Amino acid sequence: MNPHWRSFLESAEANFAADAADVLDFGDAAGELQAAGRQTVLVPLTHLALIAASGEDCKSFLHSQLTSDVNHLAPAQAQHAGWCTAKGRMQASFVVARSGDVYRLLVAADLAEATQKRLQMFVLRAKVKLSAETERVLLGVAGPQAAEALADAGLPLPAAPLAVADGDTASVLQLDAERYVVMAGLDAAPGLWQKLGVKARPAGVPVWRWLDVHHAFPLVTLATKEEFVPQMADFEKIGGVSFHKGCYPGQEIVARTQYLGKVKRHLYRLSGEVPLAAGDELYSPDNLEQAAGKVMTAAPSPAGGFVALAVVQSNYAGNLRLGARDGAVVLASAVNPA
Repeated sequence: MNPHWRSFLESAEANFAADAADVLDFGDAAGELQAAGRQTVLVPLTHLALIAASGEDCKSFLHSQLTSDVNHLAPAQAQHAGWCTAKGRMQASFVVARSGDVYRLLVAADLAEATQKRLQMFVLRAKVKLSAETERVLLGVAGPQAAEALADAGLPLPAAPLAVADGDTASVLQLDAERYVVMAGLDAAPGLWQKLGVKARPAGVPVWRWLDVHHAFPLVTLATKEEFVPQMADFEKIGGVSFHKGCYPGQEIVARTQYLGKVKRHLYRLSGEVPLAAGDELYSPDNLEQAAGKVMTAAPSPAGGFVALAVVQSNYAGNLRLGARDGAVVLASAVNPA
């Protein structure tokens, strides 16, 4: 995280995690969670980062690497995408946002540096420039007055979910009906924070993660790197996989998995009374051979307890335990029921 931005957030009474750059809260974690369910919140998205891709061959390069159809991504639009290993396992997930001829990849911050370096290895002679956008700040605005807060701050409004609007000092990506990501220049970010804060309550990253669970937003992080074939996290159901494009890393396995109907694990929402964290293993007393699932994203819940998104083996979803077969009970409900 840029030290100037961190200093500004500290002056705004942000509390940081001891072992990470994530903002935990602004002094009232419980109140911020409660606000997220009914009010508009403003979150410094310190758990996310941007990789910018540009250059004459940028579109074809990304199309050849990612699971989605980048060739048909129109200007001012965005889409989900995965980047797989040769074995079809996602080593990163993105929201790809196109601004003119520049493609910005929204990615988990703990994967950003390694992902950029590994992508760079495949550029070879292509005319592509990959760069970490460390001079941009990511702000999340969510809730019933989110669009109004953006307009009052002088920010452009996207036309629809998974659309992008570019302004002089910031671009805005609409994730879903009431959630926006502001990609602001470092110099403009403090002023935008203050303007957005008129209608939106500052809140920590756990609030945004709760919203990710609520909206079923799957994000691959360091804790779940190379754990899932895209369909296990339901990426094909949110436009993150194209089965009509050319080759990309892992394409053969992803396609075979789809057409042979071998996907036995899918995305579920979990709830429980004990803390959940990305990478936690899930077990079932009915399955003595292996783990029955793994947590992708987790957060405390405004209703009490904890919630998560997890990839779960469907035939064991009705009887899950955390960490061991005799662990704490967690309840699961399918995000996309069959």
